[in-house]
Amino acid sequence: MAWLIRLRWAQVVGQALTISLAELLPGVALPVAPLAFTILIAAASNAALHWRYLLSPVRRTRGVAQWQLAAIMALDVALLTSLLYFTGGPTNPFGFLYVVQIALATVALEAAWTWTLVALSFLGFGALVIGHVPLPLAGHTQMIGMWVALGVASAFVVHFLLRLTGALAIRNAELSTSRQLAARQERLTSLATVAAGAAHELATPLGTVALVAKELERSLMAQGGEGALVEDARLIRTQVARCRIILDQMSGGASTAGEFVETRSVQALIDDAAQGIRLTPPVHISLSPAVAQLAIKVPPRALCQALRSIITNAQDASPPEAEVSVSALADEGHVLFSISDHGGGMPPEVLARIGEPFFTTKEPGHGTGLGLFLAQTVVDGLGGTLTIESAKGRGTTVHLRVPREVALAAVAAASAISAR
Repeated sequence: MAWLIRLRWAQVVGQALTISLAELLPGVALPVAPLAFTILIAAASNAALHWRYLLSPVRRTRGVAQWQLAAIMALDVALLTSLLYFTGGPTNPFGFLYVVQIALATVALEAAWTWTLVALSFLGFGALVIGHVPLPLAGHTQMIGMWVALGVASAFVVHFLLRLTGALAIRNAELSTSRQLAARQERLTSLATVAAGAAHELATPLGTVALVAKELERSLMAQGGEGALVEDARLIRTQVARCRIILDQMSGGASTAGEFVETRSVQALIDDAAQGIRLTPPVHISLSPAVAQLAIKVPPRALCQALRSIITNAQDASPPEAEVSVSALADEGHVLFSISDHGGGMPPEVLARIGEPFFTTKEPGHGTGLGLFLAQTVVDGLGGTLTIESAKGRGTTVHLRVPREVALAAVAAASAISAR
């Protein structure tokens, strides 16, 4: 409707300008009063449409039905027929503009309404053949009129087609993005199911290991064992406890799509994301007081898992003595989380593939290539974006831009992120 309204304003201006210029031609006497009245009807009707659909405070709640568009175009056909009636009828070169109306109907309307407009245009031009106000024009004036009419009609048709092809290109791009997101969500669902099953199966043997390690520690201490052996037993228990935390995250991952939206501060989210990460390389969190206390409504577990995965990747890429930087900024209804490492960076060929499932630059046994993929899927599902800046020798920065208030529909589309 907005497109049609703008086009009708162009028609009104063009018709008024054409009549004004025709009045300047020698030997041309137009019936200005009925022509002006016809153009006034077009302007008044378009002003009403402009207010109703573009300016009215309740315009967003109003849909546009096909019959409404067809009625407006039928009015335009009637107004064009009226203009042609007073300016020579079928001998007027601007009869070409019927084709413009039909082209617009083809783009904007369903087939039945389009054929209705075709029939109406056919009947309108037929009526002009039967009766019209003659407009004697000199031969060269007639040729100039045909030339101008052809240019105007061609410009409008080209404009329609360019708008149509542009809209189709945008729609195809959106469809392609939707297919990629759907494929990623499907892969993630499969991974989450496998992870939840693995977590369930591993829980029992890990519990046994934890129990035996505890008994071993007690036995060694009772026998006055060496400190190194006791420390080893204690380390086993600590690592088993960490594995249990990871398994809890994995087992809960399959149901994160139904996670409730909760209000959390940015500081609380980052603190939760930092739970369970390694002590080296150190993680430096930099937040301004205003951003730290900023409240956002998100599914906290999914977002914290995504942030934790990126932070862990940054630790893996950084030397032990170099710290990982975590920061956040408020950005027009979004929060921009940034995680930077001091690693070796990535060349363009690696950066082009980063985020693909099971693609990793780590040594075998040190990564699965799923962390960034899962983080990307969660952020996409929440309606945000994940971008990566990296250059060889200059480290890598990952930006997660997340809405401050995630819609419930977006949460339903967001799948869980599993610990690697």
